[in-house]
Amino acid sequence: MLLDTASLYFRAYFGVPDSVRAPDGTPVNAVRGLLDFIARLVQDHRPDDLVACMDFDWRPAWRVALIPTYKAHRVAEEAPEGAGVDQEEVPDTLSPQVPVIDEVLDAIGIARVGAADYEADDVIGTLTGRAAGPVDIVTGDRDLFQLVDDERGVRVLYPVKGVGTLQLVDESYVREKYGVTGRGYAELALLRGDPSDGLPGVPGVGEKTAAKLLAAHGDLAGIMAAVDDPAAKLTPAQRKRLAEARAYVEVAPKVVRVASDVALPAFDPALPRSPRDPGAVAALAERWGLGGSLRRLLSTLEG
Repeated sequence: MLLDTASLYFRAYFGVPDSVRAPDGTPVNAVRGLLDFIARLVQDHRPDDLVACMDFDWRPAWRVALIPTYKAHRVAEEAPEGAGVDQEEVPDTLSPQVPVIDEVLDAIGIARVGAADYEADDVIGTLTGRAAGPVDIVTGDRDLFQLVDDERGVRVLYPVKGVGTLQLVDESYVREKYGVTGRGYAELALLRGDPSDGLPGVPGVGEKTAAKLLAAHGDLAGIMAAVDDPAAKLTPAQRKRLAEARAYVEVAPKVVRVASDVALPAFDPALPRSPRDPGAVAALAERWGLGGSLRRLLSTLEG
């Protein structure tokens, strides 16, 4: 089981009231919400291995170099002096909770894995490619639908309401919803565009048109070959728009497709039965008032 950790703690933050606070009054709604979510996932799915995949770089420079608008609208207007990299705009009461999440996961012994210059999606793509058995990817980010693969047992568990109700996303779901296979989802997304990621897409090509073009021409390469083939079945408007977007279409696949070859540190993915550092767990529980959320997770792990 691979967790898109930032996606999940953002959902926890917005799904749990900020009245959930530590003894000193600091909000810990994202921390406790995430712990409750992990406990529920372990209880319901009993994975042998579980990895909290991290965004060590939420907006990699190599992606921005290809598409400058990539996540540009999420950049905080005032980055810390000397930061040297773009800072993501995060709610004021969420930012202080992220280091607490890191500490708690480390103390429990849940593997927390990231890589410099890469997003959590890329870590997930790499670990999915390495996996010898079935993989459940837990994320609120539809970009990862591109990894869905029934033959390899790769599916997405997508939160549809808070962090308690999950949509199981397999190939039949992707086909029914978007008209493409899991592998085709990335090409659909880059043609359609995605305002949430700052991807412009091809003007005039929406989701349904993108799906029809992929169905008719096989893949992105087939669509662009059709642009240069006068006999190919494209409307004049489609041919014009695709031709004008050629520069974007050439670079977008590298931006939209998750990496599958990221160098990752050595780690133990096995789900712990007991805390790695019980003293640190107890201190964090007291310091941050993690109460029932932490107890539920530890009890679930022991079971």
